[in-house]
Amino acid sequence: MENRQKFAILRASRRVWAVSSIHACPAQLDRLHVALTNRLAFGDRLVYLGNLIGRGSGTLATLNALLRFRSLFMARPDAFASDVVLLRGSQEEMWQKLLQLQFATDPKGVLQWMLDQGVAASLEAYGIDPAEGLREAAAGPRQLTRWTGALRRRIQDHPGHYELLGGLRRAAYTDVQGGGQGLLFVNAGLDPSRPLETQKDSFWWGAAGFPDLDTSYGGFARVVRGFSPHHPGLELGAFTATLDAGCGFGGKLLAACFRTDGSLEDQIEA
Repeated sequence: MENRQKFAILRASRRVWAVSSIHACPAQLDRLHVALTNRLAFGDRLVYLGNLIGRGSGTLATLNALLRFRSLFMARPDAFASDVVLLRGSQEEMWQKLLQLQFATDPKGVLQWMLDQGVAASLEAYGIDPAEGLREAAAGPRQLTRWTGALRRRIQDHPGHYELLGGLRRAAYTDVQGGGQGLLFVNAGLDPSRPLETQKDSFWWGAAGFPDLDTSYGGFARVVRGFSPHHPGLELGAFTATLDAGCGFGGKLLAACFRTDGSLEDQIEA
C-alpha cells in the first residue's frame, strides 16, 4: 500500500477531519472552512473524500477555495503538505476519463453517460459546451482529440486546477504507531473481498454493500466514505462511517473529526 500514486499516508495523526462530497458547492465549502478553522488542533490532518466537482455550477470557485484552504492549513506551525489529502471521487474519475475520451470504444455513448452523471456542469464551468463535445465525439478521433486538447488548455488557464485534479489519491489511511488500527478513507465504498491495492473502480462504484460491513476491513478500526447514493447524513456503523447529507443535491456539506481508534470526536454541518 506504499504506492504514493494511488494512496496517501497520514503519518503521526492524532485526529483526522474528513469532508464529505462537495459537488461544486463553494458557498457551503466556504462556510465549512470558516467553522473548521476555529476547531483545528495541533496534529490534526484533513481529508476531502472526493466528488469535489460535478453536479453543482461552482467548479472554479470550489477548486480555488480548496487551493486557498490547503495553503492556509499547511501554513500552520508544524504542518506539512502531506497533512492535507484530496481523494478522487466518481466525478473526478469521469473527468480524467473525459480527457482521454478519444481512446474510448464508443466515445459519444461514454460522453452522454458522463453528462447524465453530472459532468456537464464542470464542462460549462470551463466554458465548454457539452453539445459540442457530443458533435466532436461523433465526428471521429481526430476531431475529438482536438476537443479534449482544448479542454485541457482551459483547465490549465486556471492556476493550480490541473495539478490539483491530476494529483488526487484513490484512498488515504493513517499510519498508526504502537500497533493501533487506524482509519481508512475512501470516496464511495470498496469490495470487502479484495485487498486495498486491487480495489480499482470499487472506490467509486462499490457503494452498495458498504453499510453492511460488519467486520474490520484490513485491520482498520473504521472505513470512512464521503458519498452515498442515499445521502443519509452522518451514519456510523461498527466499522464504517458515511458522511453525506446531500451536498449538491439540495442538502448539507458535512465534516467529521475522528481519532485514529475510530471514535467520533466532532462534526460540522454547513
